[in-house]
Amino acid sequence: MSDLRTAALASKAWPYEEARKLLKRYPNGKPGPVIFETGYGPSGLPHIGTFNEVLRTTMVRNAFHALSDTPTRLIAFSDDMDGLRKVPDNIPNAALLTANLGKPLSRIPDPFEKFESFAAHNNAMLRAFLDRFGFDYEFVSSSSHYESGAFDDALRGVLHHYDAIMGVMLPTLRKERAATYSPVLPISEKTGVVLQVPVEVIDADAGLIRFDDGGDIVTQSILGGKAKLQWKVDWAMRWVALGVDYEMFGKDLTDSGIQSGKIARVLGGRPPESLIYEMFLDEKGEKISKSKGNGLTLDQWLDYGTQESLSFFAYREPKKAKQLHIGVIPRAVDEYFQFRGNYAAQPIEQKLGNPVHHIHDGKAPETVPPVTFGLLLNLVGVLGAGATAEQVRSYLSNYVAGGVSPELDALIGHALAYNRDYVAPTLRRRAPDGVEVAALDRLDHELALLPPDADATAIQNIVYAIGNEGGFENLRDWFKALYETLLGSPQGPRMGSFIALYGVEPSRKLIAEALGK
Repeated sequence: MSDLRTAALASKAWPYEEARKLLKRYPNGKPGPVIFETGYGPSGLPHIGTFNEVLRTTMVRNAFHALSDTPTRLIAFSDDMDGLRKVPDNIPNAALLTANLGKPLSRIPDPFEKFESFAAHNNAMLRAFLDRFGFDYEFVSSSSHYESGAFDDALRGVLHHYDAIMGVMLPTLRKERAATYSPVLPISEKTGVVLQVPVEVIDADAGLIRFDDGGDIVTQSILGGKAKLQWKVDWAMRWVALGVDYEMFGKDLTDSGIQSGKIARVLGGRPPESLIYEMFLDEKGEKISKSKGNGLTLDQWLDYGTQESLSFFAYREPKKAKQLHIGVIPRAVDEYFQFRGNYAAQPIEQKLGNPVHHIHDGKAPETVPPVTFGLLLNLVGVLGAGATAEQVRSYLSNYVAGGVSPELDALIGHALAYNRDYVAPTLRRRAPDGVEVAALDRLDHELALLPPDADATAIQNIVYAIGNEGGFENLRDWFKALYETLLGSPQGPRMGSFIALYGVEPSRKLIAEALGK
């Protein structure tokens, strides 16, 4: 057994803990591939939650590869047979969608006028989205499996076990809902709408049911795309029909997961192993809601931070509710690089618990940028909202040996955008007072005496000495004064690093401005 596999079997990193569930599921191995699944509701466009779910599932899949030689598949499933319940706010041609409410998404014209249906458009967006991030997956649509007959045997199974499924579901429903509930939703041949009506099983083998379609008593097959299943029954049927072994889902679907698991067993299958992850919160600690618009979009994150930093944020503590807002991006960027910088020198056990191991599937880059993202933000903050990439590169050229790498250059772009939109409007430099005045004056004097080749450490030592000897109650007060009077921010970088990057003479100019000289 390899050292990696031995360490992975004992690792407490959550992807390995999840992967070990699959080893226990098949103690003697599985004859065919282990099936991972992620679900997508194509009534809207892919979003940051879609990214997180596919990314986390991929991390578990990669962890399983370290533990087992059994092949795997990842199915990205689109539930595009759902009836359209309401018109999304961010979609054009609302009148077209309103006229087709209740119909399966795959049978509604594309409001963007690019594809054969609304679902086809959103499915294409999903595939482009997943391809953009290099995910390895197989796309499967609900409509293709219903209409091709791929689900027919599973649908017959639902009819054969109709009463048992009702026995699972009815106790969970309100009295009014229970009176009209059916696991099977026939699609009206008159209107094309997915009907929410009671049904009677006529012939399970033939797939025949009877129901009231607007006053007409109809006997109709549920096979070949003429019906779909209620959500929890559909989820269970899909697990059984596709042989799904692993699917994670959000805490808001906990009850659905329980009931679908029971139904999967009724159908003669076994529910998949799963991780129930916590939902994201906004900066006020409230649950993120698409209708409220209080969330952070994927494009926003990628405007202001790197894809790796988003992956880092998604990796950390999936079972813990986390605030997701613009303000968390800079820290995620820097913490990602901090973990990446530590990775190469770590023993194998620590590497397996390092987030970058799972972000890069064990192939993390060995180098890190020579400056932190936080330091870049402070630099562009001092340069002002009109700062340009050329200006930042010019400062970096005096600080960074070997020039600006493509990765660092990308960080410059993120820092400029973040500063322009979120930092510059908030910066307010205050005048120094009390012991701060003398301390800044001394700092200016000490900087003037430095040799041209003074490095960040030498400058930082001076800053510390002044803080310790300048009459401050503690060093935090001195650093806070530096940030507020020179940078206009309540927090900031190591001042030695900042002054070395920004330059001694420009830094002395900042001090002179603060002192009113």
